[in-house]
Amino acid sequence: MPAGQTTRRPPRATRRGGGRRWVRSVTTVSTDPPRGLFNQDAQTIARSLASRRVSPKGPASGLRMLLFYINRGGRGLSPTRRAELQKAKRLMQSRLGRRKPRARRGAQ
Repeated sequence: MPAGQTTRRPPRATRRGGGRRWVRSVTTVSTDPPRGLFNQDAQTIARSLASRRVSPKGPASGLRMLLFYINRGGRGLSPTRRAELQKAKRLMQSRLGRRKPRARRGAQ
C-alpha cells in the first residue's frame, strides 16, 4: 500500500428489529424505584432516586439508575420526556457536586 493511503473498512451491519438486546435481561434486586417514577417531573425523579429507600447505596446509585433508563429508552423516548430526564440528571449531578449548576439565560 502506498504511503499516506488508508484501507477502507466495510460498512457496519445495521440491526434490523428481531434480536434480543442485552438490556432486556438486566434486573436488579438492590433497588426498586416506584412504578411510573420516570414519568414524573424532574424534581420528583431526582428526589426519589436520591432517597435511601430507592437507592440504599446513596444518590450515586440513583444517578446510575437514571442514566441506565435514559440509555435503555434510546430513540423510543420522546424529545420532551428525554429533556425532563436530562433535567433530573443535572439536578442529581449538582446534588453530588459533579457539575456546577447551569446559569440561567438572561440572569445577570
